[in-house]
Amino acid sequence: MLNGKNIVVVLPAYNAAQTLEKTFREIPFEFVDNVVLVDDASMDDTAEVALRLGIRTVIHPANRGYGGNQKTCYKTALDMGADIVVMLHPDYQYTPHLITAMSSMIAYGEFDVVLASRILGIGALKGGMPLYKYIANRLLTFVENLLLGHKLSEYHTGYRAFSRQVLEQLPLESNSDDFVFDNQMLAQVIWFGYRIGEVSCPTKYFKEASSINFRRSVVYGLGVLGTAVQFRLCKMKLLKARIFTIK
Repeated sequence: MLNGKNIVVVLPAYNAAQTLEKTFREIPFEFVDNVVLVDDASMDDTAEVALRLGIRTVIHPANRGYGGNQKTCYKTALDMGADIVVMLHPDYQYTPHLITAMSSMIAYGEFDVVLASRILGIGALKGGMPLYKYIANRLLTFVENLLLGHKLSEYHTGYRAFSRQVLEQLPLESNSDDFVFDNQMLAQVIWFGYRIGEVSCPTKYFKEASSINFRRSVVYGLGVLGTAVQFRLCKMKLLKARIFTIK
């Protein structure tokens, strides 16, 4: 715990058997109360490795997609009584050592959401981020900052921490089950006025780390732009969207 807050780390997993144990061993368990892994119908032995490590494991019988995986992650963590939920990819692309810093920024009331940014600092390209992804990240972030009226260094990190209140209020079930879920979620955070903090995160790209291919990246980029335009039209009261509406 930190400041009396129950911290749960969620691991959205797909074919992460080779990197899961290394990721798990670096989680700061002096502060983390529980870890949950959601296996999205992996084709390797991800679930078996997780169970061997003693991780609470939820298995999707069929692949639900990255967004669908996160929906299960957050629901499970909230059901376990989490006050702070940290999403960490089990592919070891992000260092678990930042969990304490990210959680403390929420636990002590400074922010509602904290992002680990690969762009803050100068290490993204040195860490192996492909040039086309770096350029796309910067361009998309520039457009999003304009349309969402916010200022973040990047919207595309998969390493995030949320307060319980945020996860309970956001209409996450209205979001996509695909990769654009991440972006829709941040647009919702901004829409409902929650405070977002960022910390600098080293970038690690290697063979075993998960990464979407160029075609899926293009689809994701178009989805990101669509979400930002939708946000702006809703702000101008020219459109009403389910993802920005609480039932």
